[in-house]
Amino acid sequence: MTTIYENAANDFLELASEQRLNIIFKLLEKKSKISNMAKELHATVQEVHRNFERLTDAGLIAKDKDGFYDLTTYGKTMCTQVPSLLFLSKNRKYFENHDFGDVPMKFIQRIGALAGGQQIKGFVKVLELWKSIYKNADEYIYQIFTEVPLDLIQPLLTRVKQGIVLNYIFSESVIVPKGRKELLAKLGMKELLDRGMVDRRMKENTNVIVVLNEKEACVVFPTLDGESDMREMFYSKDTLFHEWCLDYFRYCWYNSGPFQESKIKE
Repeated sequence: MTTIYENAANDFLELASEQRLNIIFKLLEKKSKISNMAKELHATVQEVHRNFERLTDAGLIAKDKDGFYDLTTYGKTMCTQVPSLLFLSKNRKYFENHDFGDVPMKFIQRIGALAGGQQIKGFVKVLELWKSIYKNADEYIYQIFTEVPLDLIQPLLTRVKQGIVLNYIFSESVIVPKGRKELLAKLGMKELLDRGMVDRRMKENTNVIVVLNEKEACVVFPTLDGESDMREMFYSKDTLFHEWCLDYFRYCWYNSGPFQESKIKE
């Protein structure tokens, strides 16, 4: 008796080929004849023909009356699932020591959206890129913080004073540096709050960091023991990557409570 797992296993088998994956993603861009695809892939016509037959038998592609092959609805849908495998495979080493923390399953199911991201390594490089995101903002800066480096506060509020809207979420267990309150007072934080240029909320024990403006984003996942790891992050200007981070921020925003300064310990 055929099971759902047997069918899925057969589908994985058809995709378990670099050339067949290449073919379906080329067809996602435009339909093609076998001879044209062979030239594009620098492969023999016979080899490409064999893989076209396999993909056709699997129901992933189909030939039209003019001899062009295109993805079926099934094939197009399968293409949306492959980026998740690509992201996890590409970052296998990273996820030996990290996990997705408190990210809901509905976002993990969309994790392929992060496939276009670049891995940034090194605490200094991470902080410099955050400052760059602040500098490049034209409309807003959104962020979820589990730890606040002191030297990020001034460049952040400087941009807010220039008209950029800041929304941020603190974990209730956020780590903040000594001297934070004094620096915020010096930089006019109360006035920015009163003017509505800054809005802030608090979420219980979140351990995933996101920082984004309207065109670029980054995300930091925690270590296996639940600690935030600001030594490595994923960054991109890719639209799908940005959308994932923005949707996750909004999800956290609407599931956060009021900001309570009394819960923050320097």
